[in-house]
Amino acid sequence: MPIDPRTPVIVGVAQATWHDGAPDPGTMLAEVARAAAEDAGADAGPALLRRLDSLAVVDHVSGRRPDPAAPVAAQLGLDPGERVRTTLGGDSPQALVNDLAGRIADGRAGVALICGCEALATVARAAKAGVATGWPEPDPDEAPDRVLGTDRADTTEAEIAAGLFAPIMVYPLFENALWAASGRTLAEHRAALGRLWARFSAVAAENPYAWDRTPHDAAEIATPSPANRMVTLPYTKLMNANIQTDQAAALVLCSAEAASAAGVGRDRWVFVHAGSAATDHWHVSTRADLRSSPAVRLAGRATLEAAGLGIDDVALLDLYSCFPSAVQIAAAELGVDLEDPGRPPTVTGGLSFAGGPGNDYVTHAIATMVERLRGEPDASGLVTAVGWYLTKHAVGIYGSAPPAGPFRAVGVQPAVDDLPSREVAEPGYAGGATAESVSVVYERDGTPSIGMLAALLADGRRALAQTRDPATLEPMTTAPLTGRPVRLDGTGGFALEP
Repeated sequence: MPIDPRTPVIVGVAQATWHDGAPDPGTMLAEVARAAAEDAGADAGPALLRRLDSLAVVDHVSGRRPDPAAPVAAQLGLDPGERVRTTLGGDSPQALVNDLAGRIADGRAGVALICGCEALATVARAAKAGVATGWPEPDPDEAPDRVLGTDRADTTEAEIAAGLFAPIMVYPLFENALWAASGRTLAEHRAALGRLWARFSAVAAENPYAWDRTPHDAAEIATPSPANRMVTLPYTKLMNANIQTDQAAALVLCSAEAASAAGVGRDRWVFVHAGSAATDHWHVSTRADLRSSPAVRLAGRATLEAAGLGIDDVALLDLYSCFPSAVQIAAAELGVDLEDPGRPPTVTGGLSFAGGPGNDYVTHAIATMVERLRGEPDASGLVTAVGWYLTKHAVGIYGSAPPAGPFRAVGVQPAVDDLPSREVAEPGYAGGATAESVSVVYERDGTPSIGMLAALLADGRRALAQTRDPATLEPMTTAPLTGRPVRLDGTGGFALEP
């Protein structure tokens, strides 16, 4: 059948990893952008860039600037129709694909370049040495033409007061809710996480762009050791995203018409079939429970339906993997069997091993997915992306064969917003409650130091509290606290009831 000329296709991809220090972010971005264009064809890629409608950059933290697309355009001599920057969030790369594929499908754009990077390893190295990076200073007057994404406070005052203000504190709160529901002992649950994460490590070991290509087996990942210390219950260091990497990736996205006109070989084409995005109730403390994600369920279901697929029709996966809880929840919502030996949950290797370059991991995941699909005729792949604390979600379906219908970016946000939420008790609440989940932070010597609690009151409200009491921390680290009676003291602390 003839292909609709406005069908969005990815025709060029590139990734780069610097293990001995990275250049400034603008140069990193320009390097992978140039390589992605070359991947589309020696003549075809430059021809596409000459008619670039959108130059979109995933916001980066290292060397952050108001318009990160500006140095890319300057270094490559590009004059795009618009320069786009995202807000912060790991959902940004897939959200960009959804947005720009939609613009291509409805005729508002023909060619787009998406790129992202992070150089936090170089920044950390410079800080440790007490020297400046020497990177160029941005023009204070620069500004993008468009900013994509939602930018609002990611935590409430009550969450901050309880210590739930960073991913390494919040994702274990989800994990401990999953642990309690599993019925496993701590050793059993950590062993299961080790087996899951070993699947990611095995894929990263074969990924030439992965930051850590050393194969880590399940026992090594699950067992605390001097090289793999406890970070937060039940996560060892190897179960955490590794953000101190120097990595960049880029995608060339265009219409089938533009690809044909530029002379891109059909062996380079991978079709964007469908996409969706949604946010769960924005603040963790207001969600109905701590072990599900209605947003990824509804967005995933809508994306599969728009692509005319069921989850079992999808051959390749890359589930966003900042922490094991994110993968388990997404898999449960999408109907993915994480123990299926024939379908690993990642094509890239995950943020612990392939690398977690700030907000840009998913650009690498999409680039890797494209490379895999080029070699697997008629296969489909699904990519999920997550921002903040299982807050912002984006889903995309890709295929080596043309889609059955036009690209659709499906909206499901009203359906998510209509789902139940919880009110949150004031920080000064005093009285009895029932423990729902916990997060426990460890010192480098393996000693638990801070425990955060989410508890439910008799009227259904959620309360948050914190403790540093060793006598309270000890039982929190041996068995799930879920269901046990606790007493909130009115000053932000709590104690276990006898």
